[in-house]
Amino acid sequence: MKKTVKQMVAAANEKIETLTTADAIALHGQEEVTFVDIRDVRELEREGQVPGAVHAPRGMLEFWVDPESPYHRDVFASGKKLIFFCAAGWRSALATATVKEMGLDNVAHIDGGFGAWRDQGGPVEERAAKKA
Repeated sequence: MKKTVKQMVAAANEKIETLTTADAIALHGQEEVTFVDIRDVRELEREGQVPGAVHAPRGMLEFWVDPESPYHRDVFASGKKLIFFCAAGWRSALATATVKEMGLDNVAHIDGGFGAWRDQGGPVEERAAKKA
């Protein structure tokens, strides 16, 4: 194996902005900021979600970011600061580095992810049931 996951996450963290949980909580609700939850839908259903966060499953992220993709989502071209998070901060570090390589500059991720957010008193709500 040429690189371990820990090495990849460490390399990503050297290239990106990492927010403390307290700093992220302070930014929550600001109009020019969008939180992006890359966790699997089952994690959201089991653990809850950050109110107002956009859910962008990690497996679709690059397709949703790329304006030339048929799956592009306008939220990624909004010009707002995008703050990515996952459960613990590893996936979001990799995701943030990836979207930065794709040309998004105003991006960051939360150190410790959703777990740290919840443990430090960040707002959490249950995931609303999807209508069929």
